[in-house]
Amino acid sequence: MLVLTRKNGETIKIGDDIEITIVSAKNDQVKIGINAPKNVEILRKEIYDQILTENQQASQDIFSLLHFLKENSPTGKP
Repeated sequence: MLVLTRKNGETIKIGDDIEITIVSAKNDQVKIGINAPKNVEILRKEIYDQILTENQQASQDIFSLLHFLKENSPTGKP
């Protein structure tokens, strides 16, 4: 992990087209502004992790449903 020190108003560049600007930093809270192309998805990590968990659960549910349908189908196919 790269750790950088920045002051309010200073910017970090990631590649050619992503900029992260420190909007304000007070006490234990930092507000950042992110300038990136529209095709770059930006999510808070806790939301990203929640989406991954929900997608994994949905995948397991579909697998279980297909297995159930196969086991209960007269032809052995869903």
